[in-house]
Amino acid sequence: MSAQFPVDDEPRREKAAELPDDDVVAILLRQHSRVRALFGEVRGAEGARKQDASNELRALLAVQETAEEMIARPAAKDTAGEGEAHARNAEEQKASKVLAELEKMDLSSQEFDVRFPQFQQDVLAHAGREEAVEFPALESGCTPEQRQTTGRRLLTAERAAPTHPHPTTAGSPVASHSPAQHLSDRTQAALPTGSGDSGILLNLHKAAV
Repeated sequence: MSAQFPVDDEPRREKAAELPDDDVVAILLRQHSRVRALFGEVRGAEGARKQDASNELRALLAVQETAEEMIARPAAKDTAGEGEAHARNAEEQKASKVLAELEKMDLSSQEFDVRFPQFQQDVLAHAGREEAVEFPALESGCTPEQRQTTGRRLLTAERAAPTHPHPTTAGSPVASHSPAQHLSDRTQAALPTGSGDSGILLNLHKAAV
């Protein structure tokens, strides 16, 4: 059963504002806030505005998923436990598959209107569980310096990550190969990317720092 989360995102913004800009928890909280806003924009807009919001949401979710699996999730595994890390990876694998399906749909179609709200609910429930379990574990189990180092590594990984979902590698454990190889696999699998994706990534990283 999916958890319900308040519409008001102010407490999360206040929490992120209390932490250093490069703290991994602060970065992810800000990105979660942007994800929530983009879901609302996609559902409330039409035409080109809806497409732009959908493109930004897709890119943000894709790059964040890759970077979380490579950088944040191993740290969370050490602090929140292996079961928690496995559950979050499984949710991201499912979300990546749905995101890839949504990307192929006409945004004005009835099929998109039916699938998108459930996708929104699942993604926000996933984000809420990260905020309730993973993030507090990172804060209590890592020093501020460790979280800042992890945050900088997360942003570096996101800059190189594919901006399109690739369900066949989403949620896969990174322990079996190096983070660099994992990122290379994800990037190669997702190519070619759209010509406007570099601008989307620039905007999301301006918002994250």
